Amino acid sequence: MLVWRLLELPEATGRRADALRLGVILPMVALVAWNTIHVSEWQSSVRLAVGMPPVEGAHAIRTLLIAVAIFAALLVTGRAIGLMFDWLRARLVPFMPRRVANLAGGLIAAAILLVVTRDGIVNAAFGAVDRSLARAAHFFEPDGPPPSDPRASGGPGSLIDWGEMGAQGRDFVLRGPVQAEIAAFTGRQATAPLRIYVGLEAAQTPEDRAAIAVAEMERVGAFDRANLIVAMPTGTGWLDPGSHGPVEYLLDGDVATVAVQYSYLTSPLALVFETERGLDQSLALMRAVTERWDQMPEDARPRLYLHGLSLGAWSSMYAVDLFQLVNNPIDGALWAGPPFPSDLWRRATARRDPDSPYVLPRVGNGRLVRFADQRTRIAPGGWGRMRIVFLQYASDPIVFYEPAAAWRRPQWMREPPAFDVSDELSWMPVVTMLQLALDMALATDVAPGYGHNYVAEDYIPAWAAVLGLDWPRSEIARLQAHCGSDRSPGCRPPAGGAFVDAGSRL
Repeated sequence: MLVWRLLELPEATGRRADALRLGVILPMVALVAWNTIHVSEWQSSVRLAVGMPPVEGAHAIRTLLIAVAIFAALLVTGRAIGLMFDWLRARLVPFMPRRVANLAGGLIAAAILLVVTRDGIVNAAFGAVDRSLARAAHFFEPDGPPPSDPRASGGPGSLIDWGEMGAQGRDFVLRGPVQAEIAAFTGRQATAPLRIYVGLEAAQTPEDRAAIAVAEMERVGAFDRANLIVAMPTGTGWLDPGSHGPVEYLLDGDVATVAVQYSYLTSPLALVFETERGLDQSLALMRAVTERWDQMPEDARPRLYLHGLSLGAWSSMYAVDLFQLVNNPIDGALWAGPPFPSDLWRRATARRDPDSPYVLPRVGNGRLVRFADQRTRIAPGGWGRMRIVFLQYASDPIVFYEPAAAWRRPQWMREPPAFDVSDELSWMPVVTMLQLALDMALATDVAPGYGHNYVAEDYIPAWAAVLGLDWPRSEIARLQAHCGSDRSPGCRPPAGGAFVDAGSRL
């Protein structure tokens, strides 16, 4: 309506206007009624596909009430924008032709909305939240004493202050499997894994935090290990124990993992409002680590792997220099739940074999890149010098969201649905895009092993493929059972602590 008025097109009046309103309202009422009748059935089909119980009987009524409330809020907002536009064009009409005033008023109103929302109030609000969380880190004592092991970050002689690591960093350092646990499970001699974590408060710039990380790695002997993992955390600084615990079992503990925090916000918020922070930190850390790694003799340096989940995967991919890797390749990477803007993931998916599913592509002969989901078990052979695995669930909207879904059917919706995607899901212009956007915010509120809830049982075979390990299926299954149970706290979040809510971790 605002655009119609902006162009000064003729407006209907009297009975014609009433007829037009009825022509719009009656189909809308019929559509709302149809959706209300079927919404519980549709929503239950989605929930059952991702391991959740069907909705309760009152779900349709609650959904309708929420829709009415949202409609009312949007209606008030639209009317307020219309009033602002009327006020602006009324001030401009005395100085220019009416149509020009309309156009200028519309542009000014749009600019005001952009500044006030994304670049104004919203940015200021989330910046204030981030700063307040940073200050809060100094108001509270750490929830536990620092480690006594001098090889642990925050321990005796460490270059990293225990209080500046944040709750996520302290949890990462303390909760991994220890040497005795690994040896008891494998029946082989094991080494104590090393975990190096630098919190956001350790230094002001990404380069300084990366320098601290490398200095700490030197101090504890990380470059003397057989394997080195450069990991990027999620937006809050969280690193998934379901990934890092199993890889330490797979490598008999002979591995050092380094990570640096770049934000306090959850990944969806950091992705929108602090886009550059994670990318800058990943690039700085990767440069600092590989500069030291490159200086080592090729036959004496550790195997180097990259890892990240969610926003950490996107940041980790950003730091990959393909031209550098041609002559000096890393050994591999495991990227889980890569967000849809991830450039390397998009390019790999675009090169898929036409007869392979979009949600689980096959790329060439699989010598460089392979994809895995909950049911895929990657064959150990046939790799080249570098092994890259994307772990992704078809039910993960953070991976498969597309802004273009507003006007065209996404490729994955043109194919038979995967086992964890509802058969009832169909494409509607604009609506599907909004549904997927909302699903991104709720992507962790599903059962483990679906959506954006990645689990140890799926990380394990993916890591085995990246590492080039040819473990028997029985041993992989035994480690999956071990890490999927309470017998291995280093592979799982605590059962009643700060990380029960998956959304707070990401």
